[in-house]
Amino acid sequence: MGFRLDPAATAAQVQATVFAWHRSPEQDAATSARHPVVIVGAGPVGLTLAIDLAQRGQRVLLLDNDDKLSTGSRAICFAKRTLEIWDRLGVAQPMVDRGVGWHTGRVLFGDREVFHFDLLPEAGHERPAFINLQQYFAEAALVERALALPLIELRWKNEVVAVESNDDGALLTVQTPDGRYQLHADWLVACDGARSPVRAALGLEAKGRVFRDRFLIADVTMDADFPAERRFWFDPPFHPGQSVLLHRQSEGVWRIDFQLGWDADPDAEKQPERILPRVKALLAASGVAEPGVQLVWASVYTFACERMDRFVHGRVLFAGDAAHRVSPFGARGANSGVQDADNLGWKLDAVLRGEAGTALIASYGVEREAAADENLRASTRSTDFITPKSEISRLFRDAVLGLAREHGFARALVNSGRLSLPTTYTSSPLNSVDEGGFDGGVAVGAPALDAPTTEGWLLRRVGPGFTLLVFGSAPAVDGIAYLTLAANEQLAWQRYDARPGTAYLLRPDGHVAARWRAPTADVVRAALRRALAQE
Repeated sequence: MGFRLDPAATAAQVQATVFAWHRSPEQDAATSARHPVVIVGAGPVGLTLAIDLAQRGQRVLLLDNDDKLSTGSRAICFAKRTLEIWDRLGVAQPMVDRGVGWHTGRVLFGDREVFHFDLLPEAGHERPAFINLQQYFAEAALVERALALPLIELRWKNEVVAVESNDDGALLTVQTPDGRYQLHADWLVACDGARSPVRAALGLEAKGRVFRDRFLIADVTMDADFPAERRFWFDPPFHPGQSVLLHRQSEGVWRIDFQLGWDADPDAEKQPERILPRVKALLAASGVAEPGVQLVWASVYTFACERMDRFVHGRVLFAGDAAHRVSPFGARGANSGVQDADNLGWKLDAVLRGEAGTALIASYGVEREAAADENLRASTRSTDFITPKSEISRLFRDAVLGLAREHGFARALVNSGRLSLPTTYTSSPLNSVDEGGFDGGVAVGAPALDAPTTEGWLLRRVGPGFTLLVFGSAPAVDGIAYLTLAANEQLAWQRYDARPGTAYLLRPDGHVAARWRAPTADVVRAALRRALAQE
């Protein structure tokens, strides 16, 4: 059942991997088996959640309707916060080693650069702002880790075809190559994508806005030496009236997104004879005379910005694209889905251990629905700027781009995709009231910031449970790990606006539950109870 990703494996070899289907003994049992947690969907989100739960000591059944990794690049931009989550799960390093790190973006209008930006201008972070890595490589690393954990059972070619929700869980009907069987889940988590069969089986839906536009994704190899940065063109001479996005990936593959317009024929536009001239025109405009282009993969897509009204339906929970979907501009899809899993894992673990009640699961909905709204707003605004729907909108956009070359105020209005940032849970019921007295630092609800320390990177030193991050000294409280930073850890003290006696209570997902200048033991205990939804 094990799987090892060869670091030297090519993209073609990884995508050709087929995982064996095995008939489960449950198919021959007289009664349906019961599982504490069943996750549907072995993509990045489902795999992340399964690994997180298993590392916390929970047994997980993971079902997937396929027996292969994803095909084509699909999600490629993985943000610093996602890498930090995957570090805790033991999978980030091989992705960083294979991926292309970057932090600079350039925005061009016509044939001129409007401006460029740096997503990580300050040193002192272990991970880059982003890596570009084809989704199948990320999935392969996650599958390798999942299959190495004995508490995870991953069943390939197990398609969920019916779901009945009840007060104590859900009854699933599963189709396999050798017939159907049923099983019970105390908790069911649907990570099964934008067309979520689980969501459909329960008669639920995602609502929002569908955009009437089409984009071509072309993965190509080519004889070009662009730097590892994001390039976005508005109305370039080689693709007039439309937009183009360029990213460098691993294995010498480049990802190019061409806006096509709503009237484009998807089947015709995927043909090499339509794609290669577009790519060669881009390269010619960039001074590459003999590009040597080869097409690796192509797809034409439309997109929507939508979400379910609620992510928590009794014992059935939704995460990733099954719960919310955004346009691809800004890399908010996979990154927000991984953050869903990061939010949910420790909460399910606490409930299964009897340390918290279902109010803690309800907080998953509160926090991640707010995060989805934030991503949907950003994604919708990006799409409206990139694809104006009227002549007035286009005139406004082009005027902003023209002004942005010389004027800083206009650059703030340019929107080629506001790139993914982790959500701060400002209004979470798990937060304790911020006492104030901080001039900056990491706000309550925000994820912890990394910094180098004398004993390694700060986030590497944070444990899997609740942690009290202490600058100087603080009172001892049972049930909380302590991480003390000495006065010579200057960058950490600066990033947390620390003084002697300052303390931050970090949740198991690394978000700040409370912070104080000089806490008492009782105050810390009260914040811990609140963070577990016990009061």
